[in-house]
Amino acid sequence: MSYLQLKIFRLKHWEYWPMWAIYYPIFPIWAFFAIKARSFFFFNAVNPNIKNGGMAMESKKEIYDIIPSQYIPKTLLVKKNSLLKNILQEALAAGINFPMIAKPDIGLKALGVEKLENSNDLLSYMIKSSKDFLIQELIEYPNEIGLFYVRFPDENKGTITGIVSKEFLAVKGNGQDSILQLIQQNPRSYFQLASLKQKYGQALGQILKAGENFILVPYGSHTRGAKFLDVSHQINNELLETINNICVQIPGFYFGRLDIRYDSFEELSAGKNFSIIEINGAGSEPTHIYDPKHSLFFAWKEISRHWKLLYQISRINHSKGHKYLSFKDGRKMLRANSKLEAQLKLI
Repeated sequence: MSYLQLKIFRLKHWEYWPMWAIYYPIFPIWAFFAIKARSFFFFNAVNPNIKNGGMAMESKKEIYDIIPSQYIPKTLLVKKNSLLKNILQEALAAGINFPMIAKPDIGLKALGVEKLENSNDLLSYMIKSSKDFLIQELIEYPNEIGLFYVRFPDENKGTITGIVSKEFLAVKGNGQDSILQLIQQNPRSYFQLASLKQKYGQALGQILKAGENFILVPYGSHTRGAKFLDVSHQINNELLETINNICVQIPGFYFGRLDIRYDSFEELSAGKNFSIIEINGAGSEPTHIYDPKHSLFFAWKEISRHWKLLYQISRINHSKGHKYLSFKDGRKMLRANSKLEAQLKLI
């Protein structure tokens, strides 16, 4: 696939457009809710127990700490400048063994998330990371979804507004082409080529057996190549009861997306064999919009629907005394988030 073909493909598929191109055309809708709330940063009140409502610059560890421990991976906060031997001792005491997952404590878009196979990998990650980070037990359930949950304050039951299934970025061998050649045959993987070269190096020259599946990126992140499929039709009462029973145990959580690894959908619905690997708050996208079958108009409709819910919940919580973010603090948050994104792209 040539460079020109890639450019044309990107232009024809809106899911690869830059964020400003997707969100700027519907900015007047956000402005409408901001005017009604009399605050541009009204989202701060939507999840009172999460910094900035979970829009940006929130600590993942602080969020994990308010989730009942049986639903999440074993997690350890590593302070910058920690000693490797101390981290290994603390990880062992916490029941976290190799392979493990490392991720920035304050992060976004799955940037800086890595699978660590041994202590050398951990040391390399420590050297690259200039800020606090988390290490977690590796959750090996084969499937991952993003489930958007909304509940109004003072109500005992919320709703699931959408579910996205995530297909990890992978290539399938044909017995002839190298992994690099297979990557270059698919736009979705080709767009990730620079980071894949950095990660795998000369190993991309390997030729896979016919039918052999090789997962390039084992994380359900759209920005890192995962394919998102809208499976909202699978929402059922049993699943809603399971998710609702979890979320009502999370203090001050009313709006956001749960990223969940699980064995089978039936078991997940029944509350068995799953783990919540992350919860995102006000900054969550209804990521089922990124299913290639959906139009940009569908995406705009879904984003606007969730913005309305965000506004409604924030207004209710504000009436209960939870503050909106000041314009000065909101601008400071956005600048810090932009700076953080640039830093994380270097990890």
